[in-house]
Amino acid sequence: MSLTRRAVLAGAAALPALSKVAVAESTAAPALPAKSAFARMPMTYLDSGSTHPMSLGAKAALEEYLRFKTQDGSLPGYSVGAMEKAVFESFGRLIGASPDELSFVQSTTMGENLVLQALGFPQAGGRIVTDVLHFFGSFYTYGELGKAGMDVVTLPMTSEGRIDMAEMEKAINDRTKLVSISLVSTINGFQHDLKRVCAIAHAHGAYVYADIVHAAGTVPTDLRASGVDFAACSSYKWLMGDFGLGFLYVRREVQNKIKRPWWGYHQLASFRTHVFPLDEPGPGVASYEASPDTAGRFAMGTTSWTGVVQLNHSLAWLEKVGVSQIQAWRQPMIDTLQKELRARGYQPLTPLDSRTSLVAFALKDARTKLSDLLKTANVRITVSQHRFRVSVAVFNDMNDVDRLLDVLPRKPS
Repeated sequence: MSLTRRAVLAGAAALPALSKVAVAESTAAPALPAKSAFARMPMTYLDSGSTHPMSLGAKAALEEYLRFKTQDGSLPGYSVGAMEKAVFESFGRLIGASPDELSFVQSTTMGENLVLQALGFPQAGGRIVTDVLHFFGSFYTYGELGKAGMDVVTLPMTSEGRIDMAEMEKAINDRTKLVSISLVSTINGFQHDLKRVCAIAHAHGAYVYADIVHAAGTVPTDLRASGVDFAACSSYKWLMGDFGLGFLYVRREVQNKIKRPWWGYHQLASFRTHVFPLDEPGPGVASYEASPDTAGRFAMGTTSWTGVVQLNHSLAWLEKVGVSQIQAWRQPMIDTLQKELRARGYQPLTPLDSRTSLVAFALKDARTKLSDLLKTANVRITVSQHRFRVSVAVFNDMNDVDRLLDVLPRKPS
């Protein structure tokens, strides 16, 4: 299909940012849209905020791993351990963190729950401040903490799709133990000013946790500079990884102030038994010492090697393209969706000045009204009971946006 007028305008808008990458061929980033980096999909896919497609490069890396796993001897020196080190370093650069501040976890939810346990909740008592633009799965978590006796305050969304910082400042007091938010909301793509949130919370002695699953790989992120204490994300969305492997960040300065929420042998820096033949004698059955870093407090047992292999490719790819470049490429598409759907009368949920990968609208009975239309047109977005959300990824272009706009009713009913 030939490029549309919107596609030409989008490309022109992105040229200033893209030209910087093209200055030196040796550092040239993959061109956007990165359609050649992914399989040809049998639909218009605008749903990467739910699950991001695997890239062809990650698929090839997995195929190589499977050769290694069969022990066919064709890959001497192959080391998943070396990949794990590279993954921590790459992810650290992506989000502004040191490898010693990171640990693998199963998922974002696991990371958040480990933080809550490390802070001694609900036994520790006190106030937790969160908001309705945090991950909806966490509503259950904080609802149960509220039932267990904690003072849980959930801030509402404004009519512009934001969280009012003045209201947050009122809610945070000296009884507040934790402020828990999503840096970028899965509901509507709203992005918190994380540095400001941390400044307000820290002034009252409270910690801050951020869900960064829709921030890492989509918007420039510097956790160290923000001052956030804890953050977590899965890898199957914008990191282009897979289910079952994610990251937990714990700021170095708070690692010694919290308790270890559980014990696992991947936390150990050293281990020696004293009960088997030829063992050195020692106290008890074993001598051991945990690592003094985030992994030494939170690491799981065995992790998903296939997830590591995918991330080893995908994080390097993201780093080469650059998050700022990705953001510049997709912004004309986001702006077009905002402008045209607002003009049609759809109720916007996403702030007009948003620069994240998600844009959402409210529509009564959205699932009933849109599901068949989208299925017939072979267009994939997220459709909820009374909302729909569009996710713009590195392989999308303005033609994809046009196809969606052609499907959506001219006027919401």
